[in-house]
This record gives sequence, C-alpha cells and structure tokens, in this order.
Amino acid sequence: MTNPFFDRPILNTPYACPTQHWELDKDGQPTQKILETRRPAKFITPIPKPKKRKRAVAQEVMVFDEGKGLSTKEQQYDPTSIINEVRHNVDSWRALPSPSQWQVTPETARLLQHWRHHEFGGVRPFFCHVEAAETAIWLTEVAPQSKNGKRLLDHLASANRDANPELMRFALKLATGAGKTTVMAMIIAWQTINAVRRPGSKHFSRGFLVVTPGLTIIP
Repeated sequence: MTNPFFDRPILNTPYACPTQHWELDKDGQPTQKILETRRPAKFITPIPKPKKRKRAVAQEVMVFDEGKGLSTKEQQYDPTSIINEVRHNVDSWRALPSPSQWQVTPETARLLQHWRHHEFGGVRPFFCHVEAAETAIWLTEVAPQSKNGKRLLDHLASANRDANPELMRFALKLATGAGKTTVMAMIIAWQTINAVRRPGSKHFSRGFLVVTPGLTIIP
C-alpha cells in the first residue's frame, strides 16, 4: 500500500514561496491530503513570569490553559503569535512592483533586487533566506512608516520589555540546515552598506557580534 506523504514529502521548490503543504491532524500525523496554501506558522511561546509583588499576600494568578497541558503556575504558555501577521505584511510588501513603493533606502532596494532577481551562476539564495532578510528589513525600514507596522513594533517592544529589559531583540527562525549563516551575511551586508552611507542613522550598524555554540575552527 502506497503512502503519498512518504512517497512525495517535498511539495515546493526552495527558491519560491511555498504554495502547498501536507495537512496534519490534531496529533500531527499526515492525513494524506495536500492543501493548496502555505503552512501557517504555529507556535506556543512562553509568557514571562510577573515581577515579584511587594504585597505580603499576592492575588492568585489564573493559569491560562493553552489546551495542551503545558501551562502551570510557574510557567504559562501563550499560543498566540504575530508571526503570521508579520508574514502577511511582508508578503504584501514584496508584491509591490516598483522599488519606489518599497519605502526603503536606495541601497536596500538594490540589495533586494539582487537577492530576488539576479541570475546567479552558482549557489543562489533560497526563498527562506530572502524572506528572513526581507522580514528584518521590513521591521526596520518599512514598519515604522505605517500605523499597522507601528502597532506590530509596539507589540514586539512590549514583549522585549517583559523578557529582555533594555534589550530589543528580533528572532529569525529557520530550520536546521536551511542556511542561517547565509542570512547573517545578508543582514550584515544590508546593515553595513546603509551604515556607511548614513553614518548618523540609528537604524544601521557597522559593528556585529556573532555567537555560535559548538564552533569548530579548522586550521
């Protein structure tokens, strides 16, 4: 008996936005049905613990039940995520045909055109590489210019204040082996080129710290 999911596990090319995915049931098992859409992001993210109260007797905190039995009084989990909303905004922005509509610097526009449309002779960026760089660019250069973008940035800033006071962080998540080093190089190129052209800008930097676990140096 054939199993379509195992016979054809890969449905999409790595060089374009995914357009199909295998449906999974509530237990994460394939239903053998192909859905003609990109698989939405689905995360369960930890909610930072509240700061200690000064009152002698603190009010009992209600435990948010995410439906998976993960949450406790010590650590709650929030299944909601703005990943799909950010992705939708980046998709709409990517579809704008003219660089004059992108609301980015001329240097950033040239990099985007290169990554998206250059006829690479050898290794070329995967879609996930370009999308990760696009997301960082959209959050930095484009989002501050719209009401909806500012709302998303306020949400991220609020999460950072709770988890990482005075340290604003964005996380770009790629699958193991997808090429995170390539994305780091793309982001460093984008930041450095803009920083050199705009030394007074607070959006761009020429200084970078790369921290990697298990780094092996081969002479």
